[in-house]
Amino acid sequence: MSSSSGSGSRGTGKSRTAPVSDGGKTLKIGEAAKMVGVAPFVLRFWETQFSFLKPHHTQSGHRYYLEKDIETLKAVKRLLHKERFTIEGAKKYIREKGLEAALKGGPATARRKINNRVQANTNTNGASTGTEVEAFRRTFHEVRRELELIREKLQ
Repeated sequence: MSSSSGSGSRGTGKSRTAPVSDGGKTLKIGEAAKMVGVAPFVLRFWETQFSFLKPHHTQSGHRYYLEKDIETLKAVKRLLHKERFTIEGAKKYIREKGLEAALKGGPATARRKINNRVQANTNTNGASTGTEVEAFRRTFHEVRRELELIREKLQ
């Protein structure tokens, strides 16, 4: 029998450190999945659906993610789980608005900004001043224009 253990690190008690060019911490798929809040198989599936999700691989083929990749994964999760986009809808949103828009927060962030403006522009007794009402109207019209543009693109 051969006593050769092969080139892998399995069973040796040693772990391979993935090369990092930008100095960031590397995370195995399980660690990344835990940080994002999904199972590892979900990350593997998302890789097949979103071309920009490309984890690095060790020499032995294991996936590893950089800390900066986690923000992208969290943005995808938010679009799919919180914003309730389908995979095709999330792809379209990212294709049209760009990955940066998804990373910044997308539609839910716009709603929060409007709510924050309304709350900030309301007096303690619940009444709004004329300038506050005008600010709200401007915001409302901006959002309305954006929604009309989205509707045109969908038709």
